[in-house]
Formats: sequence, C-alpha cells, structure tokens
Amino acid sequence: MKKTIAVEYVEYVSDLPFESVIEAFEKATGSVEGGGFTKIAAAAHGKEDFEQLVREQEKTSGFMRFLTVDHGAWMRRFESGTTQSKMYTIGNPLIARTMLRHEMAAGLNVPVRVHIFEDAEKKVHFGYHVPSSLMSVYGNAEVMKACEALDAKLDRLARAVTGVAIGD
Repeated sequence: MKKTIAVEYVEYVSDLPFESVIEAFEKATGSVEGGGFTKIAAAAHGKEDFEQLVREQEKTSGFMRFLTVDHGAWMRRFESGTTQSKMYTIGNPLIARTMLRHEMAAGLNVPVRVHIFEDAEKKVHFGYHVPSSLMSVYGNAEVMKACEALDAKLDRLARAVTGVAIGD
C-alpha cells in the first residue's frame, strides 16, 4: 500500500536569542533521554503507577524530550559559519495513547519532532510538521480528534518559548 498526503509545516520566527529559546524549551519539557523512558516503563507497577511516573517527567508543557540532535555542533565540523540548530523528539506516552488505542500505525508519528535553528540574520525558527496533517493518512476520526489536542498543545509550547503571540 502506498498513500500520498499533504503535510502542514508550521514555523514560528522569534527575535529572542537562540540560547534563550533553547533554555525556555528545555525548561518547559522534561527529559527521558538516555534510557529514562525505558526505566519508567520497567519501574511501573501498573497503569496508575506508570501515569504517575510519566507525569513527574512532563514539566509545564506536558511534553518530555526523548532525543536531542545538535545539528549545529556536527555541521560546524564541515561548514564554516554554520549556525545553531537542534532537533528534538518530544512527546508524552499518555498523549500518544489517545491516538495509538485507535490506530497503532500512528506510532510512526508520535513522538513528534521539532526543529529550533538560527538563520543567517540571527532569527530563531521553531518548526514542526503538524501532527494532525501527518495522521490524516489513517482516515480515523478518533485519531484526528486526539490530534487536535496535540496540535494545540504543540502550538502553545512553540508560542511560549519563542515569544510569538497569537496572530503573528
């Protein structure tokens, strides 16, 4: 089977310094990098315990970082003048569950990825593919309903860390 879908990309452009956006983002998201999620899953003694352990990691945004890739750090080895750039895989298994229970294939698109980078003019960009556009491939109304909440949560996080107001 092969399907083609249109994917929506959202990008917020901030006047804040790269370091400030990264600091705000990392403060708003918990981290389970380096095997932390595996430890949570192994330590949990049932559904309620798992939920509690996850909630302890989610921070103010409701998201946690699963992976950070510092593209800027490795690109500077090859390209002079390369700007700063970090890609994060973020999510929350309690949010993912709202989609996966209706369509296990949705696991391809959760957790989500966001990219924060600085352009040549020192503007900071926060970009991501809108989860509901990625999940539209499944044609599942329940998944789409759950994605609407995820889309809104991701939008709030992006606006909070970039300082971009609604309507900008």
